[in-house]
Amino acid sequence: MDKKWKVLALWVLPITIVVLITWQILGSSTNTQVSQSANTTNQSRNAPVAKISYGRFLDYVKAGRVTSVDIYDGGRNAIVESVDPEIDNRVQRLRVDLPGLAPELVSSLKEEGISFDIHPPKTAPAGLGILGNLLFPLILIGGLILLSRRSNSMPGGPGQAMQFGKTKARFAMEAETGVKFDDVAGVNEAKQDLEEVVTFLKQPERFTSVGAQIPRGVLLVGPPGTGKTLLAKAIAGEAGVPFFSLSGSEFVEMFVGVGASRVRDLFKRAKENSPCLIFIDEIDAVGRQRGAGIGGGNDEREQTLNQLLTEMDGFEGNSGIIIIAATNRPDVLDSALMRPGRFDRQVTVDAPDITGRLSILKVHSRNKKLEKDLTLESIARRTPGFTGADLANLLNEAAILTARRRKDQIGLSEIDDAVDRIIAGMEGQPLVDGRSKRLIAYHEVGHALIGSLVKDHDPVQKVTVIPRGQAKGLTWFSPDDDQTLISRAQLKARIMGALGGRAAEDIIFGREEVTTAAGGDVQQVASMARQMVTRFGMSSLGPVSLEGDSQEVFVGRSLMNTSDISDEISKQIDEQVRKIVKKCYEETLEIVENNRSAMDKLVEILIEKETMDGEEFCKILSEYTTIPEKDRFIPVLQDPK
Repeated sequence: MDKKWKVLALWVLPITIVVLITWQILGSSTNTQVSQSANTTNQSRNAPVAKISYGRFLDYVKAGRVTSVDIYDGGRNAIVESVDPEIDNRVQRLRVDLPGLAPELVSSLKEEGISFDIHPPKTAPAGLGILGNLLFPLILIGGLILLSRRSNSMPGGPGQAMQFGKTKARFAMEAETGVKFDDVAGVNEAKQDLEEVVTFLKQPERFTSVGAQIPRGVLLVGPPGTGKTLLAKAIAGEAGVPFFSLSGSEFVEMFVGVGASRVRDLFKRAKENSPCLIFIDEIDAVGRQRGAGIGGGNDEREQTLNQLLTEMDGFEGNSGIIIIAATNRPDVLDSALMRPGRFDRQVTVDAPDITGRLSILKVHSRNKKLEKDLTLESIARRTPGFTGADLANLLNEAAILTARRRKDQIGLSEIDDAVDRIIAGMEGQPLVDGRSKRLIAYHEVGHALIGSLVKDHDPVQKVTVIPRGQAKGLTWFSPDDDQTLISRAQLKARIMGALGGRAAEDIIFGREEVTTAAGGDVQQVASMARQMVTRFGMSSLGPVSLEGDSQEVFVGRSLMNTSDISDEISKQIDEQVRKIVKKCYEETLEIVENNRSAMDKLVEILIEKETMDGEEFCKILSEYTTIPEKDRFIPVLQDPK
């Protein structure tokens, strides 16, 4: 039985038993009283009793026919003995409903010399009456005790009214997370900084001997899925000191003062268990900039943040307490929270490079069965931009596909299908051969053709006309690993590649028959061209940043986005964007028109096979034209330790 039901039964059952016993006693007493009254009445009657009216009873009294009267129920009814001259003065017993024990009636009975007796009603014992009066207060007190017991024994439940201002942090003297630093891969720089924190807790003399002080706070910053929470689990598993873990949203409540009270309670418990670690996940929920909202912001959240700032580095300080926080929105955090003395270290946890992906794959493939010809290096090269969570999900999806296909080991086809599913979505039903399928085939071949013939474009990975997600067909390109710097020629090549599908429709079907299939491509082209002009200075306007420093409303910089450029410059920006796109589209049309025969051949093969890999596509294309050599940097993989 669940614990809360045990507590409920512990208190409800005794109260229910008391109520039933009291009810039974009261019912028995009432039944006894009624029974005794009925027996007394029957014994006094000894015969069937006729009923007469109260007026007739008074007439009998005045006529001297009544010999005795027995009054019951406080004067409500009476048994009367009377003589009837018509039947030889035989005594009759009659029942009368009285209006009450009136003094006039008693005086009349005394004047006439009639014998009468008043029988008081039977009452319950005094103790039973007191018990009945105390029954409701006892039930109320028992209910309050039940709420208190549930509040203490079941934190987080609906009975936690008594613990409303207490912290909700999970506490462990020695956190057994099952994660060590050896289980965290691909973030070696971040892991090194955090290993120093653990070493400081275990061997502080190594640092204090040279005057070093323990960091008060470490802020983990990075995109979702890069391993920030996993690193916190590893710290908890390695440190061997008391560990508190909670989310930033657990501080925020609708009631004023509750969040600040929870912060005080958290640090009070932490000081009692010093030295210790506190991990706050998603700290941006409580640490956003103060005064950022419309109308002054959220007062309760700001009070909570003020209390957190004071506890981290206030007048008293928090010696022996290290706070580790994680967020993927460092731009919205309050500057007072980010300064040294509160968060002394800001550790960036980015998406891993190819070597990091290889080490992550080695961790997540420990319990996976892979085919001999499938290497982790090939998977690492196939997944640029994947985070640790993405790679774990990739291997899991591949294992699911392997089981669905009733295979014993994960192969390259399962990895490719899993990558496609993660990037583009679930595979749909193949299109029926017809005009729509042919149009989509020309559209996708147009993308792949431009990607192959433009030197600075990324090589083609795969072309397919099988729908995935919202797309009716897809073309994948395999970019060079870790492209942190992109040249102007590469940006123009990407614009041309995105316009390849529309150009193919324009050349093959005519200007009036182009479709909405290029809607997403056109949006991507406009975004890249505008960034070339306004952010990167890659236009005739010169190397000038023309993009205003706009902030979102919730950050509180301004209610509406403002622009720092004039209307004339805005007009020139639009002209430069149109100029770049127009020139790229003209070059794309020329390439497509010059390779019409190769495109027709590739479309026929694609319609038949529905999917072509990059090598097969380039091999067929090389029979019709010369494919330029791609300047690709292939990193040398080292075995991560």
